[in-house]
Amino acid sequence: MKPIITTHDLTKKFGDFAAVDRINLEIMKGEVFGFLGPNGAGKSTTIRMLVTLTSPTEGTAVVDGFDVRTHADEVRRRIGLVAEKLILYPRLTAVENLMFFGELYGMSRAELRPRIDELLRMVHLENFKDMATGGYSSGMRQRLNIIRGLLHDPDILFLDEPTALLDPQSVRFVRDLVKELNANGKTIILTTHIMEEADELSNTVGIIDHGKMVAVDETAFLKSQYKCDTLEEVFLELTGRTLRDSASSRVPMGRTPMGRV
Repeated sequence: MKPIITTHDLTKKFGDFAAVDRINLEIMKGEVFGFLGPNGAGKSTTIRMLVTLTSPTEGTAVVDGFDVRTHADEVRRRIGLVAEKLILYPRLTAVENLMFFGELYGMSRAELRPRIDELLRMVHLENFKDMATGGYSSGMRQRLNIIRGLLHDPDILFLDEPTALLDPQSVRFVRDLVKELNANGKTIILTTHIMEEADELSNTVGIIDHGKMVAVDETAFLKSQYKCDTLEEVFLELTGRTLRDSASSRVPMGRTPMGRV
């Protein structure tokens, strides 16, 4: 396999704080790469740089041969992003949502309709395609969210917490779908806090903490190296057991169970 994503000393600073600190990665074409870390470790910032949503402060990142800073449009053509936050319009039907996002990718309506029908069948939503998505269950919305990122048939798919808050049946469906997509040639970058999920789906995992990569290797090798039975034990060995709580002193205005604040 050859690398489809490479970074060299990739860094993102906010003032004097390095959220991502000189990380070097090689993600191989056709693999599932589990990108793991505690809250605030730098995962999201790294992903945002790789998908061109924010620019590196220093260093480089190359996605399928294109630099994220100098050829951002080319990078975007080759990636699909399934964010943890659902990006759907609840008053629109599944078809209307997918048509809207497909046109943002520059796809014509003529090529979109058969593609939409194909993807809806793949996630068993063809019987609900003309219903407003606001009435969908959480599992249905997440399946639709995933195929939204597949409309333009990207080679690389970024999945951010794809099974968070789903019921067991939906979790199993999504995990099996990830395996199917990977078997069909998609390179997948998976972020998850569920170590069992990362262990099941990933060929390789990278663990980031305090902005630095602390481990990158195959899961079996890491468990052997650290003499751990599970990936969770490896994760805790490398990142510690201290809680990563954070809170803001700013409280948004709005209604609460006790009235307006």
